[in-house]
Amino acid sequence: MPAVVDAIEDRDEDVAEGERGERIAKVLARAGISSRRDAEKLIAEGRVRLDNKVVTTPATFIRPGDMVTVDGKLVAEPQKTRLFRYHKPAGLVTTHKDEKGRPTVFEKLPKELGRVISVGRLDLNSEGLLLLTNDGELARRLELPSNGWIRRYRVRVHGAPSDRDLAALAQGVTVEGVRYGAIEAGLDSRQGANSWLTVALQEGKNREIRRVMDHLGLDVSRLLRTAYGPFQLGTLPKGAIEEVNPKVLREQLGVKSEAAEARVAERRARRKPAEGEA
Repeated sequence: MPAVVDAIEDRDEDVAEGERGERIAKVLARAGISSRRDAEKLIAEGRVRLDNKVVTTPATFIRPGDMVTVDGKLVAEPQKTRLFRYHKPAGLVTTHKDEKGRPTVFEKLPKELGRVISVGRLDLNSEGLLLLTNDGELARRLELPSNGWIRRYRVRVHGAPSDRDLAALAQGVTVEGVRYGAIEAGLDSRQGANSWLTVALQEGKNREIRRVMDHLGLDVSRLLRTAYGPFQLGTLPKGAIEEVNPKVLREQLGVKSEAAEARVAERRARRKPAEGEA
């Protein structure tokens, strides 16, 4: 149901926006301040102001020229949308600040990269492809299960999984009351007491692979994400980051070019009523 709700929200927003501008939570997300959901939390905490007045609802609309601040800092115009492939090493938490003081993904990124957020997460001991973007709205889109994008992994487990158990995962499985959707899993090789599997799934719930493998009596000793939808880890070195070509963004995701964004902004500015007009 969450994907359906998100789709309905997007449709309603498209209808609501236009001459009234864009919803403030969406503007904050596109400016790379936070995800749209987190932007709504910032508003609820009274940390967002529009023309120096506290914003009280995420239904507030923003037009070109409006002054928006978060924690007293001016929110700049949305930057060009950028997407990056990052090879996350094991031992990093996918969060901006960890309450336990563990090292985070974002502490290891180049400072000149600016603020980015992750598309989904990889847990502390998982590694491999992690998508990063400066556009919270794009991150939200890429996380939706309705995209139908497949996440692919190489998984090393301690034990010898049976072909029957792996094949049964294609029908979905319930573990400790949590229902997991179809998982494609195949045995690649065996090395002593360990086995290497290729695993593909669509939704990717929290620690899904580890919990499902544990349910089969298999202990995951290494988990490497190799693909997220059309984006591949490839030969990207561990700890390295590489920007996705803007042309690929346009072709795969329908992200508008800077010129197209400028034309939209210009049209909106022309529609904005002059001061004193009804």
